[in-house]
Amino acid sequence: MPAPSASVASTPSSATPSATGGVPDLSRAETVADDLDTPWGLAFLPDGGALVAERDTARILRIPAGGGPPREVYRVPGVSAAGEGGLLGLAVAKDHATTKHVYAYFTAADDNRIVRFTLDDAAAPKVIFDGIDKAGIHNGGRIAFGPDGMLYAGTGDAGDPSASQDPNDPNGKILRLTPEGRPAPGNPRAGSPVWSLGHRNVQGLAWTADKTMYAAEFGQNRFDELNKIEPGRNYGWPEVEGKGDDSRYVNPLVTWTTPEASPSGVAVAGNTAYVAGLRGERLWTVPLGGGTAKAELKERYGRLRTVEVAPDGALWLTTSNTDGRGDVRDGDDRILRFPAR
Repeated sequence: MPAPSASVASTPSSATPSATGGVPDLSRAETVADDLDTPWGLAFLPDGGALVAERDTARILRIPAGGGPPREVYRVPGVSAAGEGGLLGLAVAKDHATTKHVYAYFTAADDNRIVRFTLDDAAAPKVIFDGIDKAGIHNGGRIAFGPDGMLYAGTGDAGDPSASQDPNDPNGKILRLTPEGRPAPGNPRAGSPVWSLGHRNVQGLAWTADKTMYAAEFGQNRFDELNKIEPGRNYGWPEVEGKGDDSRYVNPLVTWTTPEASPSGVAVAGNTAYVAGLRGERLWTVPLGGGTAKAELKERYGRLRTVEVAPDGALWLTTSNTDGRGDVRDGDDRILRFPAR
């Protein structure tokens, strides 16, 4: 593959929380990097730089604060990239300034797992959680540290819908772990990593300033979802797809038809959720205080995988046209930056 090109957008090293920043200006796209190979995970470092994971190459690239070409800083060993699996989500430790820890969710030979490692270190990564079933589809993969300092992971049903309703199976769940990979204190069931269940394939996790959690979920053939996540709640899969009339299951906040969305990443800026659509090839903006979801950037950049709010309030967005399901355009795949107003 071609080497990633030089960054043409500045990534500020000083950071202010996105909740206090402006609204991202979706009319002002800046290319941060291009010629990437299926970028998936994206996470920001304390100095304002960013890390991006390539699903199929197992490479982690660093995009420096202030601009400059991406540089490979780590290659995750043991990644088995096939179908929707490979090197998926990334998360930077809350105490990265002292520990230098980075976390990754990836598909290995026998399962999906979460590891911890230090960049530019030859030591093998430490497996902190494993045993998440793998398949050619529905591997989940998004990880993020929540406002409480715990590590959250969205998993998929790995093609077995019954797993989503099994409270003892990590598949089809949102997990809540300590930074060491143990079930977090305060989980709905003591000693269990499960935070919520009844999910089909969670690939987006985000929080508002008041610590309310949201997650994006792939539907099957009818409805994709954006859900407000509450501990111990059941989100219905496979008994319900989209909205239902069964009080045992939580109805989605928003639904879309699968051609409109196939949502992966989610980010929150202010009181708006930004949901990246793969099949839908658009970015959905969802006013969390009430109102109608709106499609932005429709078919402008192709398949959209990951969206994150940078420390300076800018919105970063990755395309996913080289993942085997998209129409590859000149310069794909790329990371775009939309500065805050």
